[in-house]
Amino acid sequence: MVGEMAEKEKAKAEEKRIIAPKGVWVKCDECNEPILKRELERNLMVCPNCDFHFKMSAKVRIASLIDDDTFVETFANIAPVDPLNFIDSKPYTDRIRESQQKTGITEAVMTGTGEMDGRKVAIGALEFGFIGGSLGTVMGEKLARTFELACDEDLPVITISTTGGARMQEGILSLMQMAKVNATIAQHNEKGLLFISVAANPTTAGVYASFASQGDIVIAEPGALMGFAGPRVIKETIRQELPEGFQTAEFLMDKGFVDIICHRKELKATIVKILGMLT
Repeated sequence: MVGEMAEKEKAKAEEKRIIAPKGVWVKCDECNEPILKRELERNLMVCPNCDFHFKMSAKVRIASLIDDDTFVETFANIAPVDPLNFIDSKPYTDRIRESQQKTGITEAVMTGTGEMDGRKVAIGALEFGFIGGSLGTVMGEKLARTFELACDEDLPVITISTTGGARMQEGILSLMQMAKVNATIAQHNEKGLLFISVAANPTTAGVYASFASQGDIVIAEPGALMGFAGPRVIKETIRQELPEGFQTAEFLMDKGFVDIICHRKELKATIVKILGMLT
């Protein structure tokens, strides 16, 4: 009798339960707590329970840093092609088209100029949703042109990286972008202009080995994975146990590779302060 009553109560509860539409809630990867998607977006994609920093689109990153109505996108007309006619599980051209439709941008970086607290800057933000924020010929070209534009206009440059590294579908052509971007960074540096590199989770491989680690000031978001090869690959290669926290932003700051670890909510104020002191 008691069992039947319990089943009836359970059935009533199931009838009253409201099923939330798909996409309303997001589960935190760190604390596993459910978060209302709109609350997460209002909180700059940072978990309100544990401060875990979710991935953020390039458009939203720029909007969070640049003063309202001052951003002007540059080099938006440059789009990737398929120089090697590359096919893995699907043609590279299909991956490009799908990523463009998903992200609303032509390549895995958005570049432009804008103001931060009234100071004009050049900025480039990587888009992880576009083939893992990978470095290809067009990203390299857009970033190189951004540093050249900054040289012409005497502007500081800010980059925000979130990437898995160089794009395998473009082979050696993608690796050549490491040298090309670094060459324009050197020109920018020779003019005595400031370069601030921000590393979000993850910032790895060819991007980390080139421009992401070349900033006059390197800022990292809390807990960001940073490094050339992944911890698993390194562990299997050297066959040794790795130190606790290896390749996190905190570990790299302790070793001198990161200057500042900054919560996303404080990032704009921190950069503005640096611009005020060094420009």
